[in-house]
Amino acid sequence: MTPLRLAPRLLRVAVVLLRYRLDELVDAAHLFRPVKLVRGILPRARADVRGLPRGARLRLALNDLGPIFVKAGQVLSTRRDLIPPDIADELAELQDKVPPFPGHEARAIIEQSLGKPVDELFRDFEVEALASASIAQVHAARLPSGEAVVVKVLRPGIEKRIKRDVDLLHALGELAQRWHPNADKVRPLDVVAEVEKTLGNELDLQREGANASLLRRNFEHSDDLYVPAVYWDHSSERVLTLERVYGVPADDIAAIDKAGIDRHALAAMGVRLFYEQVFRDNFFHADAHPGNIWVDTSVSTPRFIALDFGIMGSLPEADQYWLAENFIALFERDYRRIAELHLAAGWMPRHIRVDELEAAVRTVCEPYFTRPLAQISIAEVAAKLFQTARRFELTLQPQLILLQKTLLNIEGVGRMLDPEIDIWSVAHPVLKRILRKRYSPRHAIRILRRRLPEWLHAAPRMPDLVREMLEQNVSGQARVHFASEDLKQLHAEARRSRRLLAGGLVGATLVLGGTLLWSLAPQHGPWIPGVAVALGALAFLFSWPRRN
Repeated sequence: MTPLRLAPRLLRVAVVLLRYRLDELVDAAHLFRPVKLVRGILPRARADVRGLPRGARLRLALNDLGPIFVKAGQVLSTRRDLIPPDIADELAELQDKVPPFPGHEARAIIEQSLGKPVDELFRDFEVEALASASIAQVHAARLPSGEAVVVKVLRPGIEKRIKRDVDLLHALGELAQRWHPNADKVRPLDVVAEVEKTLGNELDLQREGANASLLRRNFEHSDDLYVPAVYWDHSSERVLTLERVYGVPADDIAAIDKAGIDRHALAAMGVRLFYEQVFRDNFFHADAHPGNIWVDTSVSTPRFIALDFGIMGSLPEADQYWLAENFIALFERDYRRIAELHLAAGWMPRHIRVDELEAAVRTVCEPYFTRPLAQISIAEVAAKLFQTARRFELTLQPQLILLQKTLLNIEGVGRMLDPEIDIWSVAHPVLKRILRKRYSPRHAIRILRRRLPEWLHAAPRMPDLVREMLEQNVSGQARVHFASEDLKQLHAEARRSRRLLAGGLVGATLVLGGTLLWSLAPQHGPWIPGVAVALGALAFLFSWPRRN
C-alpha cells in the first residue's frame, strides 16, 4: 500500500492518540505533522482519561482503533524487552472481544474449507456464536457420532484486513524508526515484525490444532491438566474443531469456592504445571491468562483445563538448560553461580568481569530476600535481573521474554487462588526433580542409544576427513568459514571443535574396531568388542560440545 493511500489512516491513528493525550508518541515519532494544526479543535479528553497513566491511555486508544490494534497490543504485552513494564502491564489487560459475524457466513466458510455440507459434517450446529474475537469466532456443535465439540472459524476476509493493518503498522514503525529519539532501544521495526509473525501464526488454525495435539500428548496421563482433543477430519487451516470442555475461569474464585475446591492445592498445582511444561517438555502455553485457563469442577480431583493454543513457546535446548540452572542458583541464592552461568551461556560477552556481574546480581536480589518467601515473585526478580544484565550487554532471544511474561501470568493466577502461596518452595523441588531426571546417566544412555546408528554411519568417513583436514593445515590451504558474526566466541568454539575432533576420532576408531572384531572374529566372544564400543561411546559423550 502506497504512503499516499495510507495517509488518511495514519491521520486517524494520530488523531486518536492525541484524543487520549498521547502527544509524546505523536511528537516523538513525527507521526503526522499536519495534525498539530488541528490540535486546538480536537475534542478534549475526559477528566477521568486525562488523569490516567500513559499505559492505560494507550490501552484505551488501541481499543478505539479497532480489533487488529487490540491484537497488536496483546502481542506487544509479551515483549517486555521492547516496551516499558508499565505499558506492558496495561496492554496485557486488553480484551480481544468484537461483535460476531453472521452464522450463515461461518457455515459457508466451514463448507468451503472442509468440502462438505455442514448438515453432513455435524448433527447439530449452533448458528449463534459462543464467543467472538478479532481473528476468529467459536460455535457449538455436535458430531454425527454424538460428541459435543466447538468449531473455531476464521473471520471472512481477515487475511486482507490483517495485511492492510500490518502495512499501516509498518508505516508507523518506519516513521518511529526515523524520528523517535530512542529508536535504537525501542526497535519499532522489530516490534512490528513480532506482531506480523504472531498474527500470521494465528491465521493458521491447523497450526493451533497441532499445538493442542502436542500439549495433550504431553499431559495424556496427567491428573492435573486436561487438553481438549482435536478432530482432524473436521479441521483445516480456516476451521478448527475441538472437544467441548466445561469449567470455570481460574479467576472465578466464588465458583471455585462453591465447588469446595482446595485453592491452596490448586495454586501449587498450577506452578508445578508451568515448570513441567517448560523444563520437562520444552513446550509451554504462552498465553496463560485466566480466560484461557479453566478449572474443571466436574471431576472428583480438580484439575486445570487449557484453552486457546495460538501462542505456544519453546526454548533452544541450550537456553533451556542454562535457564534451569539459573533458576536453581536463584532459589539457592548463589549469586556467583548466576553470574558464571550468564557468561557460560553466551548471553553476554566473555570480557564481562564475573565479580562485577556477581555484585550487580546481589544488589538486585538481596532486597527481595529480606521479605518472607511467600511475598517474593520469581517473575519480578527475573525481570529485574534481565534489566540489570542489559547494562552488561545482555542479549536474549524473544522466547526467553515470552517465558518471562508467561511466568508473570502463572504467578498471577497462583496468587489469585492463594495469596499466601510460597512459589519458591513449590517450584524448587519440582525443578530439581526434572533436572535430575533429564540429565541423569539413564537419560544420557538413551541419547547414546538413539545417536549410535548415526555415529556408526559416519564412522567410516572419519579417518578420511581427519587426513584431509591435516593435509590442508600442512599445505596452508585450510579455510575458516564463519556462520556467525560473533567473533568473540571464536576461541571457545575452536576449543570445542578440537575436543570434538579428538574424541570423535578416538570414539570412531573404538566403535569401528569393536564392530569389526565382533563381525570378523565372533569366536572371541562379545566382551572385548562390547568394551571397545562402550569406550568409544563414552569418548563421543565426553567430547560432545558443551558451553564453557
